Amino acid sequence: MAAAGGAARQCWRRGGAGLTRTVRGLSGSVREAEGLRAEELAERLRSSAGQRREIPKDPAQRQLRELTALSQQLQRVHPNVLAKILKQETVYQNEEIVVINKPYGLPVHGGPGIKNCIADVLPILAKMLENMRAEPLHLCHRLDKETTGVMVLARNRETADKVRLLFKTRQVEKIYWAIVLGDPDPAEGIVEIPIVEKEVQSHQSHYKMTLAPNYRLCPEDGKVVKIRRNRSAESAVTRYRRLAGASACSLLELQPITGVKHQIRVHLAYGLGCPILGDHKYSHWSKLAPQKLPVLTLRRLKLQQSKARHLPLHLHAHRLCLPLGQPIDLVCKPPRFFQKTLKKLELDIAKD
Repeated sequence: MAAAGGAARQCWRRGGAGLTRTVRGLSGSVREAEGLRAEELAERLRSSAGQRREIPKDPAQRQLRELTALSQQLQRVHPNVLAKILKQETVYQNEEIVVINKPYGLPVHGGPGIKNCIADVLPILAKMLENMRAEPLHLCHRLDKETTGVMVLARNRETADKVRLLFKTRQVEKIYWAIVLGDPDPAEGIVEIPIVEKEVQSHQSHYKMTLAPNYRLCPEDGKVVKIRRNRSAESAVTRYRRLAGASACSLLELQPITGVKHQIRVHLAYGLGCPILGDHKYSHWSKLAPQKLPVLTLRRLKLQQSKARHLPLHLHAHRLCLPLGQPIDLVCKPPRFFQKTLKKLELDIAKD
């Protein structure tokens, strides 16, 4: 075998003729080897490699695999590499704040099974943006792991406290975009229903945020009756407006006035009956299952219902107006997968 290996190395150096002689010696079939060219061998190798990778034919499944691979890659890279990626996603900075376009699938805080998160690389990012003696950046607010878009970081603790107070006192105007199933009725309005976290009793018990209204319908006469407020519930207010509608879906502009956990997702799914596309958690209450999509939506996405679980959450923090001295208007474009879905569903909106 050592001699054969040496012969093979020599033949590679001699070119195509040497390759044919090597293949003849290793295969044991002179007739078959004589007809085999180097190009054919390379093509066979490429084909066999492609079969091992098993690239999905389904576009949605392929898209989510790419997003999942990106999310996993962000967990594997060195913190310096992650900080460099966030530096490339910087959309605005001044002497007080730094604003990034948060990538999909990257958690803000650490936890079980999380190696990399935004909070952990803030000291490295600060040095990359300024110098080696820069003070670590500070988180001012948070976005869910699957949510993309505008995220504000402060250069010092004093600014961070100032920005957090602006968020707490509802002086920051936040605008989100979401692709949802269905058409909200009315097309523009305000959802003002408290939200509380509850345990869902099913074959697989889990916790979800849900509505805790201060009223109910009387079964006898159908009148609205005020009830006692749930002490654990938090006040939640979301303003919404439909920007476009097509393919049994809508593009909504959302302004959360309050900042309750999963507020937008809960108000859309349970308040308006229009869950966000790819929100498999809040498309059902009593079970954990992939989102059920309308036939027209499946057709436009070129997707089978059995593959619906591969759809990512289509929620993007699009714009943020920060009254820090002079009002700062910050805008982030939706990620590529969000834009592709808009195009497939023919959800066209006027350009700003």
